[in-house]
Amino acid sequence: MSPEAPADYLEFAAARSGHLFRTACLLTGDWHLAEDLVQETLGKMYRSWRRLSRVDSPVAYAHTVMVRTYLSQRRRRSSTERPSERLPEQSGPGEDTALRLTLIDGLAQLSTRDRAVLILRYWEDRSVEETAHALRLSPGAVRSQSMRALQRLRTLLGEGFPDLAAR
Repeated sequence: MSPEAPADYLEFAAARSGHLFRTACLLTGDWHLAEDLVQETLGKMYRSWRRLSRVDSPVAYAHTVMVRTYLSQRRRRSSTERPSERLPEQSGPGEDTALRLTLIDGLAQLSTRDRAVLILRYWEDRSVEETAHALRLSPGAVRSQSMRALQRLRTLLGEGFPDLAAR
């Protein structure tokens, strides 16, 4: 990043990079790929910052850029990197680590598109319309795809999952 970077961009990048990184970890399933994805997203944001700083929600735009970049990378045939089986353990106050790890493992087994839909809709708590816009789908397609993806996730997690979630 150049020393002449606008102060508002630097403030945005510092404030949002942690949240972008968490979402990127969920999308990629790999710590290092997540770092690369966030870096590429922030680079794209920097190149367009003068125009984007006037956008209503640069945060939502950054998430859209990140998800589209992720999906674009996954479509490339030359993409030979594979996510690891697990994210590094991180504990937080009052979190159910076993439940989070089980969900992350289940998400890692889903297809790229299913994972993106579920993360945006339920982990990031976005509306159907926001998810549809980010993924370039119709709202109806988001609804049906999230329903099918949830069913696949339930199948992957097995019948013992409700017991884990009830703790």
